[in-house]
Order: sequence, then structure tokens, then C-alpha cells
Amino acid sequence: MEYLEFELPIKELEEQLEKCKLIGEESSVDVTETSAQIEKKLAATKTDIYKNLTPWQRVQMSRHPNRPYTLDYIHALFGDSFLELHGDRNFKDDKAMIGGLGKIGDQSFMIVGQQKGYNTKTRQYRNFGMANPEGYRKALRLMKSAEKFGIPVITLIDTPGAYPGLEAEERGQGEAIARNILEMTRLKVPIITVIIGEGASGGALGIGVGDKVLMLENTWYSVISPESCSSILWRSWEYKEQAASALKLTAKDMQGMKLVDEIIKEPIGGAHSNRAETFLAVKKAIETTYAKLSKLSSTDLVNARMDKYSNMGEFKD
Repeated sequence: MEYLEFELPIKELEEQLEKCKLIGEESSVDVTETSAQIEKKLAATKTDIYKNLTPWQRVQMSRHPNRPYTLDYIHALFGDSFLELHGDRNFKDDKAMIGGLGKIGDQSFMIVGQQKGYNTKTRQYRNFGMANPEGYRKALRLMKSAEKFGIPVITLIDTPGAYPGLEAEERGQGEAIARNILEMTRLKVPIITVIIGEGASGGALGIGVGDKVLMLENTWYSVISPESCSSILWRSWEYKEQAASALKLTAKDMQGMKLVDEIIKEPIGGAHSNRAETFLAVKKAIETTYAKLSKLSSTDLVNARMDKYSNMGEFKD
């Protein structure tokens, strides 16, 4: 188990509890009362820490190395029914963008999402979850196929941004993302978007236009990362915590500004602390959301989606 800096008090208590139980097992000493006291203190410490996370701490939680990624959600939600589809039919298959067909119950979905790696080798293979233009074109190809057959779309967002390399720009990174945004606004099937980790910049927007946008509690969604914002404004990464607060990038901030529709609660300790509970919460949120969207006609869906995004950014002085 890996711990973030602000989780160190929890680590200390868990180590104390483990040692206490070990003493009880290896000797005749009754440690029941002591263990109960430590467990009580541990529960209170967890509640105190996780209920009062700062924006920067939530950014750290969204990047936790044990946090579930897109493929974890796919396997949990769709099981053996998932059929991965590859390639943009133009350049190549982008490993940072996962897509395919799967079923939740009796309902088929087209699922698209960014995939990060679990170690050095897979991170390089997945390009750290940063898609190239062919990744966004693959995503669009799959979504258009879903539209053709009347299949609803689920997108899972978890990316530090679209890949900013020279080759990506040469192949039209900006055009690919802009094309996706345009086409997704007028797709004639329901689109459910779930932010499961980092939602950075155009890399997230390229698959982020949805009828309903759901956001896990310890995730972030912004035009720029706190580090990059700090680097631009202060010429240093040292002010990333201030930048995170100023950017208003947390799920609560996003819902307050009506940029996302619903926050999915995470277990105490984050999505990685109880994966089964997290997967179940996401599954229920998707099923509930789809039940509402499925009642709308394609015309009503598109009109409501257009209105939703047209109204963003309005304010009264």
C-alpha cells in the first residue's frame, strides 16, 4: 500500500494496529481493548483527513498509483462481454485510447476511455494516457458506429492532457479534438461521461461532451494542470497548491459552476481503498443516468445537449 504525504498519520496508526495484533497472536497478552482504541482513532483520523481535503490533495488522490484506471472499470462493469475495437482506419491504433463494445445487464454500450499504465513499461506503452490525434479519431469512429446502430456511448476520462509532441501536431491534434467536440454535440445517441481521474485540457474535452457528465469525488477537471498554471504565472512549480485552489478544479467546484451534473461519492480513503464499492457506485450512476436518457428521442437529446453547452459560462453581474 502506498501513502501520500498527508496520509502518513493513517500509515502510522495502521502500522501500530498491525504490530498490536501481531503481539496478541504471538503471546498470551490480551490486546483486544488496545486494538479497539487504535481502530477507533484510525477511523476518526481517516474521517478527519478525507473530509477536509484541499484541492491540491484531491489532485494527488486522482493520481494515486493504486487508483483504478479505465481498463479496471471496463473489466468490472462489462466483464467478459467487452470486445475491444482498434484503429482509426487512417494512421494506426493509439494505445492510450481504449474503445469497444460491452454490456451492462442486457444493455449494450460503446465505451471509450483513456488508459494510463501501471508501471514504467505499461506507462510507456500507453503513452501515460496522453492520446495522439489517431486516438481521438479512433474514439470518433467508434462513437459514429454506435450512432449508426443506436448504441449509447460511455466515455471515461483520465488523462493529463492530449499528447503535445511534434508528430501529434503535424497530424492535426487540435483539429482531431475540435472535430470530436463538434461531432459529439450532435451525436444522436445518449452520451454518459464519467471523470475517473485527471481531466486535463483539450485531452479531456476530446471525449468529454456528454448529455450527463459525472465526476468521481476525488478527481479534477480543468483547462490546465496546477503545475503548468504555476509554471506560467509564477515561473515555478512551487505554487501548484495555490494554483489548484485558484483553478476551482474539484468536483464540488465543477458542480457548483454547473459544468458537471453529478458527483459520485468515493469510499473513505479514495477509489483505490475499496475498488469494489467504487465500481458499484459508478455502475449504479450509469444505469440510473441511462434510464433517464433512454426516454428521450434523438432530437430531444441533441437539443438538450446543445442547450446545456451553450448555457455554460453565463453569469449575472
